Amino acid sequence: MKVSVADILSAVRIPLAIVFPFASTTWRIVVLAAAAASDLLDGQLARRFGSSRFGTVIDPVADKLFMASAFGVVAFSGRLEPYEIVGVLLRDIVATVAFLATIFSHRPRAIPARAGGKAVTVAQVLTLLAFLLNSPHLRELAWATTAIAIYAIWDYYHVALRAGQRVGGGG
Repeated sequence: MKVSVADILSAVRIPLAIVFPFASTTWRIVVLAAAAASDLLDGQLARRFGSSRFGTVIDPVADKLFMASAFGVVAFSGRLEPYEIVGVLLRDIVATVAFLATIFSHRPRAIPARAGGKAVTVAQVLTLLAFLLNSPHLRELAWATTAIAIYAIWDYYHVALRAGQRVGGGG
């Protein structure tokens, strides 16, 4: 199996996801910065030097594991309501369900990253940073992230339709 530098950078987010809940606030900021940097750099490296089949799997898995871990900490803090956490993670939840549906249909599909999806990731990181810095704007950022997630889901859905693909069902 071919593994690239981009794949390794993606995989780094998995141990970061494990460490995040157990770290102090200062270290959580460092871990968040490392996760965000690895997410930014792995995509650039994959586009410049090529990607591997492993990378197409490990990148989204690492992304979702990190966000689930980090927002799990937010959920346990009680600073956001459970439905707000679901809203912030909505794009990831829908993407995971769609991915699993394509796997079970034996017709896996990949839709390239889109601006809306990247905006959700940036908004999620900013929401986490607001949480870690105890910002009074945490709730507003969570709702803004939810709105961006809804747009991203809509955008991905329409791209899949134009490509002649059934979202979540192959075809």
